[in-house]
Formats: sequence, C-alpha cells, structure tokens
Amino acid sequence: MSENFDLVVRNGTVATASDVFRCDIGVRDGRVVAMAENLGPGAKELDATNKLVLPGGVDSHCHIEQASSSGVMTADDFYSGTVSACFGGTTTVIPFAAQMRGQSLREVVDAYHACAGPKAVIDYAFHLIISDPTPEVMGQELPALIEDGITSFKVYMTYDALKLDDYQMMTVLEEARRLGALVMVHAENHDVIRWLAERLLDQGHRAPKYHAVAHARIAEGEATSRAIQLAKLIDAPLLIVHVSAEEATDAIRSAQTEGLKIYGETCPQYLFLTAQDLDRDGMDGAMFCCSPPPRDTQAQEAIWRGLKNGTFQVFSSDHAPYRFDETAKLKHGPNAHFKQIANGVPGLELRLPLLFSEGVGKGRISLNEFVALTATNAAKLYGLFPRKGTIAIGADADFAIWDPDREVTITYDMLHDAVGYTPYEGRTVTGWPETVVSRGRIVVNDGALNAERGSGRFLHCEKPESARPLGRLEPEVDPSRNWGFRL
Repeated sequence: MSENFDLVVRNGTVATASDVFRCDIGVRDGRVVAMAENLGPGAKELDATNKLVLPGGVDSHCHIEQASSSGVMTADDFYSGTVSACFGGTTTVIPFAAQMRGQSLREVVDAYHACAGPKAVIDYAFHLIISDPTPEVMGQELPALIEDGITSFKVYMTYDALKLDDYQMMTVLEEARRLGALVMVHAENHDVIRWLAERLLDQGHRAPKYHAVAHARIAEGEATSRAIQLAKLIDAPLLIVHVSAEEATDAIRSAQTEGLKIYGETCPQYLFLTAQDLDRDGMDGAMFCCSPPPRDTQAQEAIWRGLKNGTFQVFSSDHAPYRFDETAKLKHGPNAHFKQIANGVPGLELRLPLLFSEGVGKGRISLNEFVALTATNAAKLYGLFPRKGTIAIGADADFAIWDPDREVTITYDMLHDAVGYTPYEGRTVTGWPETVVSRGRIVVNDGALNAERGSGRFLHCEKPESARPLGRLEPEVDPSRNWGFRL
C-alpha cells in the first residue's frame, strides 16, 4: 500500500480550546490534512496511546537575543531560546524587535531578522517595542512594518529609557487604531516606583527584596487603570501584559464588563513565586527580580481567578533570561542595590508544564482552558489563527504529545536554555510534553532534538480582529461633533 501521509499520530486524545476527542492525525506537507479513526499509513508514525495530543504552545511574550534598556543582553539567542521552547511543548514564539531612542524601527527589525533567520528551530513572529514614536516612525516606518506582518507592539509606562508619557501613549494608540495593530502595555506608574525607590535607598535598604517594595502593586493598578482610560477615549483595543496582582486584574475585569476590548496576560512567576523568593541570603534574591515583581499568596489566588473567569486571555512566559553573574544580574557587582539588578526571570521551557500540573492537574482550569490560554488565544490575538494555535484540518501541524501522568522534578540541568538557573528548581510537576512536532517535523522525541538551526520560519501576522475598534467613541473625540478629530 502506498503511503498516504508524511506523518500519522495515532490513538491519541486530542484537545483543542473547545473539544476533546479521540482520533488519528494525518499530516502532509507540514499541515494537518486528515483527522479520523484508522487513518492510512504514514512515512513516519507516532503512537499516542494513553497520551494527550495538544496544539503546540504559542508563547507570545518572550525576550530572545534582545538587549535590555540598560544594555544587558539576554542569555538566550534564537537557537538556545527556540530549542528551550520546543522542549517545553511550545512551537511558536513571538519575541520583541526593540527600538531604543534614536533608532529606526526598520533597522531594528532588519537586524532582528538577521539574528533569527539562521538560528531559530521553530516558527516565530515579531512584536515591536516602540520607545521613540517620532513622526517619521509613526507615519512611515510603522505602517510599512505592519504591512510586512508585524501587527503588534509594546509600549512602556516605566523605565527611564523606554517610558512614554500619556501624550505619546495616546499618539501610539491613535495610530494603532488607524492601522489595525494591537498595543501591548507594560503598566506601572514610573513616578510611584521612583519615589519609593529613592526613599528606600536613602534609608540604606539595598537588598533585592526591596525591588518588590518599590514596585508597589498600587503602581501597577493605577497605571493599568490609566492606560485603559486612554484607550477608552480613543476607542483603541489594548492588552495589559504580565499582570501580577488583584488591583490591575480588577481594573481589566471592570473594563471588560463595560464592554471594552481590553485584554489581559499573566505569567508563571505570578502563580508560582512570591516576594519572599526575593528575600534570600546575599544577592540570591536577584534571580527572582522581575517587573512587576511576584507578590503574595493572596495575589496568586487573584491571578488564578482571572485565568478561570476569562479576565486573562493569554498565559505567556515573559522569558527574560539574564544570567546570575557579572554579565547580567550582577553587572554592577556583588553589592549592587536593587535598582541596578537586571529585571527578568526565565520561564520559556517550563511555562506549559507548570500550568498543566497546577492548573489542569489540580482542577483549577479545564484542559480546554489550558489550550486556549497557552496557544489558541494568543494565535487569535496576534493574527496567526487558524494557522497556529489549534489542531484542525488546514492548520500547521504543530502539536505536542503529553504524558499527563509523568512526574518530573525540575532541575536546571534538565533544561535547554542558556541562563544557568531556574527559579522553579526542585518543584515537582505532573504532566510533560514528550514529543513535539513543528510543521510536521518531529523536532523533539525521546529527549533528543531533531531540528536544524534556521529551520524555523518567520510568520506574517494578519491584522487581528482583536485590534478592531468598537466604534464606541467618547463624545469629546466623536468626529460627528465636527471638532476635527479623525478617529
């Protein structure tokens, strides 16, 4: 009998964001072409008996081969970063082409393509980071890049080298609305953080644990509320990223109840770490410094509620891999104060196992909700669905075969990133992706990598429905009032 398929996955329990069912999956030319029982033979076959077959994860917030605003380079380049991702069941990443002030967006993107193209082993798209929204950038470069398939970008309300003021935020939101792009916001009140940090340092409080004190949850809550109000005025959809606490969660939920297109994202560090992790001997707490910081168990429960009730559409890693040495976390020496510590924690490879174990395994979320949060919703939000984020006829053959009962105790030496540590050392999880398929290629199997450098492809993102305005303008900016606005 002639071979019908390039690859057949047999006897698995397939889960999407909406359904769970038993079937074989037939793959040809990198795409799913058949889903049924007892499919014909394949050139390669995988037996998924007693296993789950889930869509490959889409990690829509990760920092790979990117310099921070203070010039610290991430530990992972596009090779180690994408290898780590696929071992964790993720088959699509969307990192950031980051503009620093004075830089051309086009030149930043061209340089990022040159980093990614020869190294990535799985597929990738780009977000932009906009820190310098000049008339040339907004009027010429940004529209052209959106047409090139980069339809989302991130702005910051804090960090001296990156933050936009409210006027600039509104300018960016206005252009995003006009161009059909989605704006992501790092929402923290810069002046609140600055005020608290100065007073802490004046009193001699320098240890890493004070990072969590300076980045007060009220600073996150206020900035989230302010960003939402700016977006409401302009009728621009908005995604608040890496939400850590109840105040910001409540602001997003309230906006959604009002009918606004406000989306939320959270990350593993806000479910599995707390501020106590920053309070360690010497500088060890620096390994857990990120912004916003981990909070407490009450905040963790608020984040779990937000995942369950739909406040958060996406669960991303915010993988920001800075080594715990003089090249990154300790760049300013062993006695650096908390403001001098590079902000970020790794999590790209463990994002899915952590949420599966503690979410699905302990009944906090369903298997369908897990798929939505880790793959489907991100693909929809960023213009990649249905090519990515689901298992369906016509979709790219991106999936992971999970053993839902396998217990794994996490140690850094089992991971594949280049960071040198994991904040989740010693934690035991139940459920693990054992075989990973990217565009029909078996990229991970039996603990081995089977993908070549540069075999990943750049993904052109469509203008997403998530970025389409509601058409509900505030009266002060309604063009029908003939006041000259062009929204």
